[in-house]
Amino acid sequence: MEKVKRFGVSIEQNLLKKFDNYIKTGKYKNRSEAIRDLIRENFVNNSWEDSSKLVAGAIVIVYDHHKRELLDNIVDIQHDYQNFIISSQHIHLDHHNCMEIIVVKGIMGKLTELEALLKATKGIKHTTFAKSTLGDEI
Repeated sequence: MEKVKRFGVSIEQNLLKKFDNYIKTGKYKNRSEAIRDLIRENFVNNSWEDSSKLVAGAIVIVYDHHKRELLDNIVDIQHDYQNFIISSQHIHLDHHNCMEIIVVKGIMGKLTELEALLKATKGIKHTTFAKSTLGDEI
């Protein structure tokens, strides 16, 4: 484990009150854990600004599986990006709606391209992209 360094922080009272509420609702044990988490989150978000950066994440799509040709279109898009897809999981939400979680790893520019293609596919109800990291920069 890396050596821990201590430092002081000056912060306005109102902002500290909001931060302490964030800590409480986030179930953090202390301010240090919350600060470390926020710093890591910032570094992960910054890594996604470089379109050539190697990153990981999960694209989640929700769609009506009764839509004609939609499943074929989703599969075709995934086959075109198979080098970036680690796995996918298909979940039946109800009789009409399905969710698919597509775990991806690769060059950020290609992953956002894949997400955009899926999002723009007629019949997709919702798309979200959980952006993460390979862990090397945090």
